[in-house]
Amino acid sequence: IEAGDTVSETEERPKWDNKIQYLLTCIGFAVGLGNIWRFPYLCQIYGGGAFLIPYLVALVFEGLPLLYLELAIGQSLRKGSIGVWNTISPYLGGLGVASMAVSFLVGLFYNTILAWVLWYFFNSFQDPLPWSQCPLDESYVEECVQGTPVNYFWYRETLNITPNIDNNGSLQWWLVLCLATAWSIVYICFIRGIETIGKAVYITATFPYLVLTIFLVRALTLPGATDGLRYLFTPDWQILLNPQVWLDAATQIFFSLSLAFGGLIAFSSYNPKKNNCERDTMLVGCINSATSLYASISIFAILGFKATTNNINCFNSNILKLTNEFDIADQNITMHNYDMWLENLNASYQERVANLTLRHCSLDRFLDQSASGTGLAFIVFTEAVIEMPGSQVWAVLFFLMLFSLGLSSMFGNLEGVLTPLLDLNMVPKWMPKELFTAVICVISFLVALIFTMGSGNYWLDVFNSYVGSVPLLIIAFFEITAVILFYGMKRFSDDIEYMTGRRPNWFWKICWMGISPIMLLVVLVAYIVIQGQVQPKYPTWNPDYALFPESEEKPYPDWVFSICVLLSAVPVLPIPIVALYHLCRRFCNKDHHKQQHLPPPNPYSNMAFDPDT
Repeated sequence: IEAGDTVSETEERPKWDNKIQYLLTCIGFAVGLGNIWRFPYLCQIYGGGAFLIPYLVALVFEGLPLLYLELAIGQSLRKGSIGVWNTISPYLGGLGVASMAVSFLVGLFYNTILAWVLWYFFNSFQDPLPWSQCPLDESYVEECVQGTPVNYFWYRETLNITPNIDNNGSLQWWLVLCLATAWSIVYICFIRGIETIGKAVYITATFPYLVLTIFLVRALTLPGATDGLRYLFTPDWQILLNPQVWLDAATQIFFSLSLAFGGLIAFSSYNPKKNNCERDTMLVGCINSATSLYASISIFAILGFKATTNNINCFNSNILKLTNEFDIADQNITMHNYDMWLENLNASYQERVANLTLRHCSLDRFLDQSASGTGLAFIVFTEAVIEMPGSQVWAVLFFLMLFSLGLSSMFGNLEGVLTPLLDLNMVPKWMPKELFTAVICVISFLVALIFTMGSGNYWLDVFNSYVGSVPLLIIAFFEITAVILFYGMKRFSDDIEYMTGRRPNWFWKICWMGISPIMLLVVLVAYIVIQGQVQPKYPTWNPDYALFPESEEKPYPDWVFSICVLLSAVPVLPIPIVALYHLCRRFCNKDHHKQQHLPPPNPYSNMAFDPDT
C-alpha cells in the first residue's frame, strides 16, 4: 500500500480494463465540439496559418504542463478532484468543490447542445431535408423568404426563439424530448462508471475520426475545396501584432484540453501507480491539437465548396436580372465577361442598372461568412450539406459525429461531478451507485429545461460565456500553485519518478514554477480587463431581418447581467470560503487548547506527506 492510501481505497478503487480505454477516454474528453467549430473559426479570422504560432506556444508552455500536472497528481493520490486537494491540504478543499461546480454547470448546457444535435439528426432522414426549403404554412412563408430556409429552421422550427431574453416563452416539447434522450444516453453509458465508459469510448472516441476522414475525402473532390483551404491557411503575419490573437490562442488550448474540470484528475486516479503519465500527456495533448487541424481541413474544404456555390448563384441571379431587363440573349453574359457587360450597361443605362439592386458577388466575401459555435454547425454547415449530392447521408454522418464528440466530453463532465462526491462518501450506503448516478442525471435534466424554452439559446450563450471562462482560469491557477507551494516541487518530482521511472526534466519544472502560472495570470487579467471595457450585448430576434446576426444587438438587462456575474463568481467562491473555514477552525482550536493548556493541533496532520519525511 502506497503512502496516503488506505486499505479500503486500494481494494475498492476501480481500475481501467486496459491502457487503451484510459487513453481513449482522456482523448474523448479533450477532443470535443470546440475542435470542430471553434478552432477553424479562429484560424480563419486570425491570419490562417499565422494563428498556429501563438496556438503552439500556448500548447507547449501552458496546455501540456497543466495537463501533465493533472494526470500526475490524480494518478499519484488516486482520488477525484476534491479528494486530491483535501489530501494535499484541507485549506485547498474548496478547489475541488469549484471544479465540481463548473463541471456540473458546463454539463447542463453541453448536453443541451447534444439535444439540438439529436433533433437535427432525427430530421436528417427526411427527403428533402427540412431546412432546404421554406414550409408551406402561409403564416410563416414571408418570414422564411425574407431570410433563408436554413436560418428559419434553426431559429423558428428548432429553437422557436423569443424576441429577447426577457421573454422566456414556453418549453418546446421536441427539445424536451431530445434533452431527455441525451441524458438517458449519457446515463446508460455511465451507469457502471469506468466499466461502461471504457466500453463506450471505443465507439465515441474513434467514430469521429472515421467520419472526418470520409468528409475530407469527399470534400477534396468538391469544386471550390482548394479555395477554402487556401483561405484557411494563407498566413497574415501582421495579425500576430494583435494581443487579442495571443489571448484567444491561450484560452483555446486551455479549454480545448478540458483542464480544471476535474474529469482528467478523476480518470487518471483509476490508473495503477506505476504508469507513464508523461507519455500519456504528450499523446493526449498532441492528438487533441492534431484533431483540431485535421477537422479544419475537412470543414474549410466543404465551406470553400459552399462559398463557390453561393458565388455562382449570386452571379447567375445578377445575370438573369440583366438579361430580362435589357432583353439580352441567353448565355451572352457569363461569369467571365460579367464585369465587362456591367461596365458597358452602367455607362449607358446607369439608373436602370441601379434599380435592379444587383448583389455584390465575390468569392472572398462568401468565404468571410464563416462562423463558429452553433452558427457553424446548425447554419453554415447545414447550408453546405444541402448542395452536396446525397445530402441526407452527409447530414446523418455529420450530426452523428457531433453527437459522438459531445458524448465523450460529457463523460468527463459527469465524472468531474460523481467521483468527488463518491470519494467524500456523500452517497448513502444504502443507495447503489447506479441509482445515485440516475439522481444526478435527473437533477441535471430538470435544471437544463431552462435551455429548452424560447429564450434557451440566449441562456446557453450566457452560461457558455461566463461559466466556461474565468472560473476555469482561476481554478487552474490555484491548481498549479497548490501543487508547487503546498505539495512541494521535490515531493511532486519524487512521485513522478516513482510512477514513470525518471524525474521531470528542467522544462516541466520551469513551466510549473514560472511560465505556466504567469501565463495563466496574464490571460486571466487580460480577459477580465477586456470584458470589463465592453458592455455585454446579445443579438435579439427580429423576423423583419433576413439574417439573425443582423438583428439589433441589445445590452443584457441588469438582472441578467447580475446572473452573469454570479455565474463567474459563485463556482470559485468555495476556494476562499473553505480556506477561511479551516483557518478560523485552526485558530479557534488553538485558543481552546491554550485554555486547557494542551499543545495546538498540527495543521499539517491531514497532508499527504510520506511517514518517513
